[in-house]
Amino acid sequence: MTTFTVQAIPTFQDNYVWLIRALDSAHVIVVDPGDAGPVIEAIRQQNLIPVAILATHHHYDHIDGIVPFLAQYPVPVFGPRNGAIPGMTHPLSANDSYLSVHDAFPDCRVIAVPGHTQDHIAYLFDDCLFCGDTLFAAGCGRLLGGTAAQLLASLKYIGTLPSATKIYCAHEYTADNLAFASVVEPDNPATQQRRQDTAALRSQGQITLPSTLALEHATNPFLRCQQASVIDRVEQHVAKPLVDELAVFTALRQWKDAF
Repeated sequence: MTTFTVQAIPTFQDNYVWLIRALDSAHVIVVDPGDAGPVIEAIRQQNLIPVAILATHHHYDHIDGIVPFLAQYPVPVFGPRNGAIPGMTHPLSANDSYLSVHDAFPDCRVIAVPGHTQDHIAYLFDDCLFCGDTLFAAGCGRLLGGTAAQLLASLKYIGTLPSATKIYCAHEYTADNLAFASVVEPDNPATQQRRQDTAALRSQGQITLPSTLALEHATNPFLRCQQASVIDRVEQHVAKPLVDELAVFTALRQWKDAF
């Protein structure tokens, strides 16, 4: 039984800060507050009680709101041990360790998911994965400090989670990612259907998250680098055979970078 709800707080152009709220309680956990203002406003409007901040990695659009937030709400700050997270009180490093953030919430798994950055971690509460910029809806993060091999390994690990796992990533990139996915797999009916569904949601001003891992397996080319349809299209793009899954993934990421 789910013991919490999740609310998206839009920040900047396309970021989401996630508020995890315990059921029948005002207690909330704040995930990746890049901008304190909208988060503080939401907390005040809803009379919420923040109990912790969780940071996935050190990029400004995930952490710049931490210090201003702490000035109003001095709560514990959890984040990657080597991630240079401001105000951090609880550095984390163990893969698959269990973390008790607050008594109002279930313990979560802390998962090391390097690749976008060297220090990136994700938090799994029940079937809800808060994965920052590692896995996006229909995409994945750029290589901004980590390696393609690291990112592929992180995505493959996430891919072993139950198919019903909900993906709470940190950006509204779904439409753009699906445009690229449609070029990689133009004959994938699941991708075409997801593009229609995404366009309908955005036209109504709704967000496209959370995704599910099942939907990512069906439509996200970065989770499909073993599929013949993806391999063939990437090899056509680079005009040479690719020797293994890592070579396909690396070429696919480079293709997306230039898309």
